[in-house]
Amino acid sequence: MPAWIKDPLVIFLLAGAALFALNAWWDADASDNLIEVTDAQINRLQDQWQAQMGREPTSEELNNLIDQFISEEVYYREAMRLNLDTNDTIIRRRLVQKLTFLTEDIATAVAPADETLQAYFAANAERYRLPLRVSFTHRYFSSDRRENAQADAGLAVADESIVGDPFMLQRSYAQRSLKQVEDQFGSAFADGVETLPVGVWAGPVQSAYGWHAVKLERLIESELPSYTSIENNVLSDWQRDQREAANSAYYESLLSRYEIRRP
Repeated sequence: MPAWIKDPLVIFLLAGAALFALNAWWDADASDNLIEVTDAQINRLQDQWQAQMGREPTSEELNNLIDQFISEEVYYREAMRLNLDTNDTIIRRRLVQKLTFLTEDIATAVAPADETLQAYFAANAERYRLPLRVSFTHRYFSSDRRENAQADAGLAVADESIVGDPFMLQRSYAQRSLKQVEDQFGSAFADGVETLPVGVWAGPVQSAYGWHAVKLERLIESELPSYTSIENNVLSDWQRDQREAANSAYYESLLSRYEIRRP
């Protein structure tokens, strides 16, 4: 054993260092084991309860909420102490989600000026354009029930007393886009309806179900709505674009801090 280890001064310094380290560890451990329920936390628990229940909690209910908070905090700290968050995909995704939500909230914290929204609307006008829409009534003739459904539908064009066959969907449709008509009747029917004269029975027009005598009640050409009529939609779209832009910019700024190595 080296002689200097037996020196009283060295022994004193080593003992002091050990005591200092032990005291620091004890203070840190005591701090980690302290769970303090603050007034702000109690107010938050009360606000959450009132938002869910529509009333303030009773004293007993509030004490139960505080006990639940303490229980949750204990389990949370023990889970973190055991590193249970490591390599946990769910926690990883949740943290990513919380960070993106924070970025989005900051990006849309300030309400845009009306001039900003109107400029956004002008720059994205085609996004809000309403498609051509049709309103029509039809009488249906089933190819499965009739020998010549097309001919029967043709006769019905000239004779309104011919009722036709029962139809599983509606007899009349109001202000439907051609895409909506196509989804229900097929592309051939949608293409045919668009070319019919307005206000008279015409056809026959074929659908995915059979043949139809059709009366085109109204045809509304594609149009751009006024800004005031869709202001709320414009605001929602502007906020969405702002959030996406903020997330993209924030990610690029974070990415620049890292060195990426790919296999």
